Amino acid sequence: MLAPWRNFCQGLLTLTLLLIPFVRVDGGSLLRIDLPTLSLFLGGRAFAIDELYLLLLAGILLILLFLLVTLVCGRLWCGWGCPQTILTDLGDWFARRLGCKASAGRMAATGGQKLLLHGFSAVLALLVACNLLWYFISPYAFFPALLQGTLPPAGLWFLALVAIPVFLDLVFVRRLLCREICPYGRFQSALVDAGTLTLRFHPDAAPRCIRCGACVRSCPTGIDIRAGYQIECINCGRCLDACRRVMAARRQTGIIRYTFGLDDRGPRALLNSRMLFLALAFLTAGAVLIFAIASRTPATLKVERPAAAPVRILADGRSVNLFSVVAGNRQRQATRLSLVGLDAAGRPLLLLGPIDDILLQPGERRRLDFSVVRPAGAPRTTLRLLLRDASGKSLAEAEARLIPPPAGDPHDQ
Repeated sequence: MLAPWRNFCQGLLTLTLLLIPFVRVDGGSLLRIDLPTLSLFLGGRAFAIDELYLLLLAGILLILLFLLVTLVCGRLWCGWGCPQTILTDLGDWFARRLGCKASAGRMAATGGQKLLLHGFSAVLALLVACNLLWYFISPYAFFPALLQGTLPPAGLWFLALVAIPVFLDLVFVRRLLCREICPYGRFQSALVDAGTLTLRFHPDAAPRCIRCGACVRSCPTGIDIRAGYQIECINCGRCLDACRRVMAARRQTGIIRYTFGLDDRGPRALLNSRMLFLALAFLTAGAVLIFAIASRTPATLKVERPAAAPVRILADGRSVNLFSVVAGNRQRQATRLSLVGLDAAGRPLLLLGPIDDILLQPGERRRLDFSVVRPAGAPRTTLRLLLRDASGKSLAEAEARLIPPPAGDPHDQ
């Protein structure tokens, strides 16, 4: 029977989604988007908003994986891992515990049973909303803020905007989403291949069917698998289990089974040009993402020039340029950094400001304002800024142009 395996997969996925926000790696979240700092925490490492190209690469990788899994497994995700299916299955489980009657995804319940079902759906909806919010606000900060009444209004609005639609979905929509609304089934029909895993009523064994209707009654979307392939089928395998139970009583094998393609061509049918192309694209995107992460600099340095910042001329003919930089620490540990300025020839320039012994926490970015003193008579030059750690190792660098004194200044030779 497939039911225990399906329940195991659904339970494992549910626990994974619930527990990920609680997992910490080297003091950082395993997976969380921190809105105040506009950073993505992944595997304990912080990725700033200026590294969105990594998120784009990861998105492309996930899309390719999605297409690849769909091409191989069809709508198996819908029946075994989709959160909509898992939540609806939990509602059906609770309904059975209350003694409600369910058939083909439809449920008959008394007024009291409906009240209890609605309460259970409300708890599930609130849990879903909280779990989603934990990917933006760490649960270690969420619960104290909730108990103390200091949760930001945006967090409360987020909970409401997520919990209410989920509750309405669980009460009124349920399997209708899989059968009529969800675009994935229609999209999957365009990807189905000669080797795609398909749940089917085997025509060679059709004469053994006793027309008991167990497969139809067990189907959550209410289709009759005996009528052939239908996009409403979510590949959950409930009809397969129902058929096996009936046929086992007659000491016969079930008529419904999973096959690779409608023609049952076996796993070798997956070795086709479409599959190989997607697999190659997925591996290429994965390699590019790994290279991009591995080649990240341990720190970042971005230069800005304050708007309308004047060039000051000192009595000895030197000129002073005002600059700002944003220094960021990408490392997993706090680091003390210093800023060094060089001219185009590699000669050091005098920097005035808080540029030494800067302590940055993991993932922290800080704005630094400072001045660069340009020697009198020095040619127009490029400013090269280096961000160094305590050992003198350069972790990041940036360039900017020094503005010369106004034209005609006697010191600007």
